[in-house]
Amino acid sequence: MSTQNIDLQFDLRLQRPGFTLQTAMALPLQGVTVLWGASGSGKTTLLRCLAGLERAHGRVQLGHKLWQDDAQGVFVPTWQRRLGMVFQDHALFDHLDVRGNLMYGLRRLPATEQATAKAALDGAVQVLGIGHLLTRGVQALSGGERQRVAMARALAVRPQVLLLDEPLAALDAARKAEVLPWLEQLRTQLRVPMVYVTHAADEVTRLADHLVVVQAGQVQASGLVQDVLASVQVPVSLGDDVGALVDATVVQRDAQWSLAHVQMQGAALCVPDRGLPEGTHLRLRILARDVSITLERAQGTSIQNHVPCVVQAMLPDSSDHQMLVQLRHGEALLVARVTRRAVDMLQLREGMHVWAQIKAVSMVH
Repeated sequence: MSTQNIDLQFDLRLQRPGFTLQTAMALPLQGVTVLWGASGSGKTTLLRCLAGLERAHGRVQLGHKLWQDDAQGVFVPTWQRRLGMVFQDHALFDHLDVRGNLMYGLRRLPATEQATAKAALDGAVQVLGIGHLLTRGVQALSGGERQRVAMARALAVRPQVLLLDEPLAALDAARKAEVLPWLEQLRTQLRVPMVYVTHAADEVTRLADHLVVVQAGQVQASGLVQDVLASVQVPVSLGDDVGALVDATVVQRDAQWSLAHVQMQGAALCVPDRGLPEGTHLRLRILARDVSITLERAQGTSIQNHVPCVVQAMLPDSSDHQMLVQLRHGEALLVARVTRRAVDMLQLREGMHVWAQIKAVSMVH
């Protein structure tokens, strides 16, 4: 069910009173691409235009398949596009049980594809853990269960891309925590490319492989999630602070101090032990406010994590007296928020070798 080496390319413009959507780019259909921005930024409108649910002016192409080209008079309706959609209200049929809802998706396919699609649907049912729900009525399901059924139904058509419009926004914290691991399962096991709309920080940090920041109908930044979050050109605050995401692996657990030692691009860090076994791959969230800079490795300090870095870039922060400093360790990027006075005292400049002191690290998953 995977799609590899193709892009979703688009050049779209949509004019409404007081709002203009205008964006052109190519999204890599690998992993999860998150469209992120505040309410009213245009991310849902963009998703609906890609699906053909709203008619913008321009062009949309998935790989070699042209979905829309106004210059050529081409517009493929939504039902003929090889995509699956999941909305925040799940949009299930209350008069059908779970099995009936899932089989409904297969009706869109030619008879020659039914057997292959049924096998793919069985795989989605297994990955999403809903096999025991097949005979239940929709009204007997919890909110989290409904969304898992909605995802399986969207996958029944063997889509080339799965579009999700804030699928967890209507769930309470407990149900949201229930569904997030299943979304991670979809990404890692079925490898269906997803374009995922959200304004929730935890969904970005847990799910995103690529991040597109949308503001006032235009794309402000786009790229690998680690690069975008660590950028100082377009600082992205996910509700608490600017910060970075880095990939790491658990290499040792220290039961005496309830710590885990993780490896990040050759640097060893200490993080709270969450019981993850050695070899576990995880993401770490490191906020700019928790990173300070020294010219030499500090001695006699309570801060446990020290990483050698190179100053990559510096830009003024939103506050007049502070600056954001982007630091690189191997392929990993960090961001430090320091005062302008500290930059002057340390004579910081791009290309300079320094040490990052990391006061706090949170594990995303």
